[in-house]
Amino acid sequence: MNIEVGQSKVVVGLTNPKSPSNVGAVMRAAGCYRVDEVIYTGKRYSQAAKFSTDTKNMSVSIPLTPVESLIEKKDENVEIVCVELVEGATPLPLFNHPKSALYILGPEDGSISQTVVDQADHVVYIPTVGCMNLAATVNVVLYDRLAKSENLEASDVLIKKSRDTNNRIKVNK
Repeated sequence: MNIEVGQSKVVVGLTNPKSPSNVGAVMRAAGCYRVDEVIYTGKRYSQAAKFSTDTKNMSVSIPLTPVESLIEKKDENVEIVCVELVEGATPLPLFNHPKSALYILGPEDGSISQTVVDQADHVVYIPTVGCMNLAATVNVVLYDRLAKSENLEASDVLIKKSRDTNNRIKVNK
């Protein structure tokens, strides 16, 4: 099933993230891919909460919420998708994203707990050699979701609205 942009709810759940720069980059990705909310567990991030790489200041328009449990925050119609290098997981290129999803990712220096994986509706991994950075993983997963969506917004209007103010390049063919 391909998902439809604009008719879904997307939440990114971070398990005890440690790096403020990674969380800032996750927030930037959340803005680029129209995520509804980013939630996180643990105390490490809160101790160093400066959005050093949230260069688009997405934390103003997208909630970044600390929670005790990523799973308890889930709405009833949202499916849990764990993204982790887990034996038996589905490779991301073969995965069909649910209409509404809570994507749960492990910390930069650890993994999602077995308890959370056991409660997931889906467990996927990105088939790379070695593990990826947290923010890079979020970008790849959200891009995959966008690439597989049915109502992809793709136009010069979007480009003009999204690009840097110094970018005025055009294809002249």
